[in-house]
Amino acid sequence: MRKLAFAMNVTLDGYIAAPGDDLGWSGGDGPDSSPSDELFQWWSDRVAATGLALYGRKLWETMSADWPTADQQPGATPAAIEFARRWRDMPKVVFSSTTSTVDWNTRLVTGDAVTEITRLKAEDAGPMDIVGATLAGAAMRAGLIDEYVLVTAPVLVGGGTPFFAALDSWVNLTLVETRTFPGGVLLTRYETRR
Repeated sequence: MRKLAFAMNVTLDGYIAAPGDDLGWSGGDGPDSSPSDELFQWWSDRVAATGLALYGRKLWETMSADWPTADQQPGATPAAIEFARRWRDMPKVVFSSTTSTVDWNTRLVTGDAVTEITRLKAEDAGPMDIVGATLAGAAMRAGLIDEYVLVTAPVLVGGGTPFFAALDSWVNLTLVETRTFPGGVLLTRYETRR
């Protein structure tokens, strides 16, 4: 059975995007942004280790606007080139009822996300990451997420898209890792207690 993790950059006040879907605070929203080299390498290594990434439409559109060709841009750093190649090669599923085409080792699912995620979790394969607030929220409410990885930036944005969805019941977690990155960024990783 596959493990499903929800891993995102998040503000200290709990948002993955500021109002207007602004990701500028994160330093991780595209090839022209500037997270610390250490954090960028951590995300790149995570992409390389992910067996399958599950994307909601909005984050898919953000990522696919930049990363498929980031390694071909003038002045691309070795780290950006590596990330772009890893991102393109990583198997991906996009859940959307409005997107009609996907590319870069990706397949589109237009049906019920919870049903498909449940089916994918039952497979004997590598770990999965889920990204995107709406999609992750549905998986959270269905009790499908095994691990929460918050990469918390020391910034307050006051509103926007929350990391955590409204839940019907409590989810008990166990802290399994903490790590500090330059700039006061703190990684916390929690496993769901079942």
